[in-house]
Formats: sequence, structure tokens, C-alpha cells
Amino acid sequence: MNTEFFIAKRIYKGDKKNEKRVSSPAIKIAISGIALGLAIMIAAVCIIIGFKKEIREKVIGFGSHIQITSFESNNSYEDHPIAFSDTLKKRLLNNPAIAGVHGFITKPGIIKTEQDFLGIVLKGVSDDYDWHFFKKNLIEGKIFSPTDSAGFNPAIISRNIANKLHLSLGDSFTTYFVQEPVRARRFTITGIYETNFEDYDKLYVLTDATILSRLNGWEDDMVSGIEVLVRDYDRLDQTTQELFFEMSAYQDRFGSRLYTQSIKEINPMIFNWLNLLDMNVWVILVLMILVSGFTMISGLLIIILERTNMIGMLKSMGASDFSIRKVFLYLSAFLIGQGMIWGNVIGLLFCLLQKQFNIFKLDPSIYYLTAVPIDLNPVFLILLNAGTLVVSLIMMIAPSYLVAKITPAKSIRFE
Repeated sequence: MNTEFFIAKRIYKGDKKNEKRVSSPAIKIAISGIALGLAIMIAAVCIIIGFKKEIREKVIGFGSHIQITSFESNNSYEDHPIAFSDTLKKRLLNNPAIAGVHGFITKPGIIKTEQDFLGIVLKGVSDDYDWHFFKKNLIEGKIFSPTDSAGFNPAIISRNIANKLHLSLGDSFTTYFVQEPVRARRFTITGIYETNFEDYDKLYVLTDATILSRLNGWEDDMVSGIEVLVRDYDRLDQTTQELFFEMSAYQDRFGSRLYTQSIKEINPMIFNWLNLLDMNVWVILVLMILVSGFTMISGLLIIILERTNMIGMLKSMGASDFSIRKVFLYLSAFLIGQGMIWGNVIGLLFCLLQKQFNIFKLDPSIYYLTAVPIDLNPVFLILLNAGTLVVSLIMMIAPSYLVAKITPAKSIRFE
């Protein structure tokens, strides 16, 4: 057995069973510092990752990963139509980075009830639309499909709109469209969703794309744009760039060139804000590691001073400074490991309880979420533990040099 490891283990465990020799209050504080620091780091990382993931999914749910529109379209919701042919759809789906594509139509309108009116944007979707996001956030009713909406115009509205206009599931409302001539359509509410993302909840109403296509006088293959879902979000920028050059060289049957944008480019303010959160995480990690490291340094110095007599004896028996330093570095590793075990228990317990019971609430009007989100990513947790262990041990190297200052003659004073 490694001699230094054996000595460190005996110091840590003590001479008698269940009796720990390393038990001074300063050492307990050092272990507590490691535990508390790691617990806070685990909570901070899981919360920030969860928050970014939830907000990102909400934005993507309304606009997909990538949107392909005409170069002639502007920032209004009355887009210049493009032709979405089966050939173009197959061409996009042949790209291994793309998981799905579907066309959409957007059209602004004004909902008029007996007491109120409200400007909204209708988003028309077809039978190949990915409903996963809205099914997750549907609080009443059900998702419509072209086959079960014959004879009436279905609409899925947000609870925000429903509350403002005093509408309920199954109610009907009239929407006016400012065009030449002005037209009106009556819609029936088949579902009510709530994402708590007010910027979108107060705006979007989902309906059948065929209704908006007839209002615009468009042909069957004409859409406002194409939404593209990618398989790997981490490669979103690369996939967008590839599609940009491919679609800019493509011409539809109207001779229109196609313009490709990622959801990051469409909503730069939101994604820039989310990127700023990464800085908060790094600040927390650095501060917690520094605090934990300095508490361990003070603990190690106290252990060395308490073991001055032992150091003198080892030196008189021929042990080198390097060998004795290894003893205390092993001992530091034991103490750091004990602190990390408790830190993981506390941090993961907090995250699991929050994830399961949503103990800590948030104001959705400010944070777009009703509770503190948690995302337990095993990769980040492993990296966080490994980084904490490595950095803490590196910080222990400098105080271990105090061993070289102790001589056998001086250590007799501590008898």
C-alpha cells in the first residue's frame, strides 16, 4: 500500500473505530464550506440551464428553429407568399440535420366582441404541423385537425386573450381583416393555451391554414413561410448558414428567392439576454470555488500545525518534505471528498424537490415562468464535481509547503 496514503487514511479515520482524529471546528467549517459551495453551484447551474431551456423552448414553439420566407417579406405579418412545393419539402427533408418542415400563414386581424376588440395575429397551420409545444401548454380543449373542423372555423387562443375578451372554450368570435374589401370570419374556440410568455400569448391565435389561404386568394401551395425543425440545437447556426446559401440560390415557381433566418436572428434580444445569464453562472462558480478553497486552505494549515510533532518524527525517520506533503494532500482529498458528498446530497435534493413540487414560485409577468425551473444535466454535474475537486486540490498545494518550514528540533516544542 502507498505509505503516504496509509498515513493520511489513519489520520482521517483515527485510531479507534468510528473515532475521527480530524475533528476540530475549523476542519468542520472547511468541510461545510465545500459542501455549501458545491450545493450552491449545483443549484445555480441547474436553475440557469433550466431557465434558458424553458425560455428557448417557448420561443422555438412559436417560431420553430429556422424560418424560410421570401426576400421581399418585411417585418409585418402580411408576408409576401412563396410556393411550398412537394419538391422543395423533399429537398429540405433530405438534409440529415433537419427533423421536420411545415408551411405556415400569418395574417393580422381584429377580434370584435359585443364589449371589446383586440388586435391579434392569426397563424394558419396545416395537418403536418408539429403540435408538441401547444399540446404541452394546452390548458383547455383540444388540438384541431382539418378533418374534424369541417363546417366551422377552429381557433386556439391564449388564456391572456380569452381573459381580455371574456371568452371561454366553445365560444365564437368574429375577426375582421383589413384588406380590400374588408372581410370578416367567425371562429369557434376549440382550445385555450397558456405559455406565460406574454409577448406571444397576447398576440397569436392558431387556426387552419386553409381559412387564411382562401382569405388571401392564394393557391394551395402558397404560404407565408416555412418553419424548419433541426435535430441538434447546438448546430443551429451551422445548419442555418448552409440553408441560407442553398435557399438563396433556389427560386420558386414565382421566381422568388428564399431568405433563411434562425430563431436567434428573428429574436436577437431574447437570445442575447439568455446568453448574459452564462456570465452570472461563471461569477457564482468562481466565487463559490474561491470561498470553498480558502476555507479548506485554513483547515489544512490548522491540521499541519496540529500535526507538527508527527511531521518532526517523520522527518527524523528520513521522510522527505515531498512525501510528507503528499500525506496532507491525500488528507485534503479525503476532506474535500467528504464535503463534496454532502454538497451533492444537499444540491441534488434541493433540485429534485423543486423539480417535483415547484416550491419556489416566480412572477410570470417578469420571468415568463410560474416556478423556478430545474434541468438536471448529468454531463454538467459530472464536470462541476470534477472541476471542484481539481481546483480545490490545486489550491491545497501552496499551503502544503509549510511542511518544509518545520524541523525535527523545533517540533519537540509541541510535545
